[in-house]
Parts: sequence; structure tokens; C-alpha cells
Amino acid sequence: MNSYKDLTVWQKSIDLCIIAYRITESFPKNELYGLISQIRRCTVAIPSNIAEGQRRGHKAEYIQFLRISFGSGAELETQLFIALKIGYISQVEFDSVNNLLQEIMKMLNKLINVLQK
Repeated sequence: MNSYKDLTVWQKSIDLCIIAYRITESFPKNELYGLISQIRRCTVAIPSNIAEGQRRGHKAEYIQFLRISFGSGAELETQLFIALKIGYISQVEFDSVNNLLQEIMKMLNKLINVLQK
């Protein structure tokens, strides 16, 4: 692998960002500095930390940045659940985004485990 851009997990994380930006466009404007901002920051943090960790060039740092990405995924999962319960997103939207998020989380976990060996 020459670049983080070659990683499927990074590519899927970018897709997740695009989806998150689109679904939060319909949130009430009073959520601009609340859930909209939180959801968008979490989704952007996932591929950003994958990229930064890979570019640092040290395996221990890379693993740490992948763990940060994993943590951002857990934050996002919680925020999406809140958005569902409040009624900002439908169950169909939640399931779609959450399924992609769970796939990304599994990929991050696998990558962390491989790098630790």
C-alpha cells in the first residue's frame, strides 16, 4: 500500500462523510451548532485520522490514530441514534448510514489487529 487513499476503509469513510452531510441538511437550523456540527465533525474525523496516522510513518502512531477513528465512529453511532429518536432521520436513513458505519468499524478493528501483530 502506497497511500491511505488505497485503503477501502478510507474510501468508505469518505462515502460516509458525503451521506452524513446530505442527511444533516434536512435537520432544523437550530441544530447547526448541535447535532449537525457533531455528526459532521465525527464523520470527517474518521478518514482524516486514518490519513494522518498512515502518513506519520510509525506503526504505533498509526494504530493510535486508527483507534481515534474508531472512537469517532462510536460517537457518530450515538449521535445518529439520538437523531433517530428525536425524529430528525427515519429508520431507513439510520439503517443505511449505520450499516455503512458498522462495516467501517469492522474494517478499522481488523486493520488495528493486523498492525498489532
